[in-house]
Amino acid sequence: MHCLGVIPARYHSQRFPAKPLALINDKPMIQWVYERAIRAELLDRVVVATDHEQILTVVQEFGGEGMMTSELHESGTDRIAEVATQIPADFVVNIQGDEPLIEPAVIDQALRPLMDEPHIDMGTLATTMDPETADNPNIVKVVFNEQGRALYFSRSKIPYFRHNTSEQKQFPYWQHIGLYVYRGQFLTQFTNYPVSPLEKIEQLEQLRALEHGAYIHVEITDYPSISVDTPDDLARVRQTLQTTGQV
Repeated sequence: MHCLGVIPARYHSQRFPAKPLALINDKPMIQWVYERAIRAELLDRVVVATDHEQILTVVQEFGGEGMMTSELHESGTDRIAEVATQIPADFVVNIQGDEPLIEPAVIDQALRPLMDEPHIDMGTLATTMDPETADNPNIVKVVFNEQGRALYFSRSKIPYFRHNTSEQKQFPYWQHIGLYVYRGQFLTQFTNYPVSPLEKIEQLEQLRALEHGAYIHVEITDYPSISVDTPDDLARVRQTLQTTGQV
């Protein structure tokens, strides 16, 4: 079974233009992501999918593999799907280009369920979160059944506790981590689905998969996701590296 990791890296970002090239300890962020991704045991190949020649050049300069993709893609999923048409794979992993501290082991953790269970179309990750931050719409929440099958993703706090009971304190809120694994054939189907009503409302494309009946498996991890969406987030990453001695 061939496992392909793709890191979408778009140059233009409203909140943080040229984000993949932002320096973290003298290395561009995209290099941090790539070097961690290639350490995943189950990935056979890792490719940076970009829409900008400068990013492609930087990737090639540090010895990574990059591929130019269309500037017209509206999502990272569409971008990785273009790569998958040129590099066929049994499984395709969408590795976020703005997570420079991604742990290689969590990529393997997300992949294994799909390799073991042929009925799973798509996989992702979740971790427990502080209930006080559950109201933040920028943090996506997920609920799933006892087998780990995703029931819903939302920017709202889910589940909603109608009564304030002791059970509320014991029941965790789950933060969704935006790393996705697709079965190769399903990725093609998924990108051909029309945008769904819930996806439009929440602006979460994984809801399109759920609305079309896809089986999304959620693996629980202790990995503390740190996404870089703003320069302030970049400062947090630099501080984390300094604190952990990874400078």
